[in-house]
Amino acid sequence: MKSNTIKTIVIVFGLTLFISTSSFGQSGNKQERKKPPTFTELIKQMDANEDGKLSKDEVKGPLKDEFTTIDTDEDGFISEKEFEKAPKPKRREGK
Repeated sequence: MKSNTIKTIVIVFGLTLFISTSSFGQSGNKQERKKPPTFTELIKQMDANEDGKLSKDEVKGPLKDEFTTIDTDEDGFISEKEFEKAPKPKRREGK
């Protein structure tokens, strides 16, 4: 009886270890890339005055850093056309 209990414990522990290792390995193999946001998504997130354009005061992150490059007509706003024509952000090192 004691021998069967020990075997059962070893089998259950082994299966648990195998399943958790397999799950971990699979998620590590998939490189899920985050898609850049669309202009519509940025408008929903950042356009505080709802004018359909993004001012330097409204934008955040890399968009704020590259604002003057993207605002090609220099009117102080990023329009959808300017956003679509903007250079793609550089990929981060190590990713």
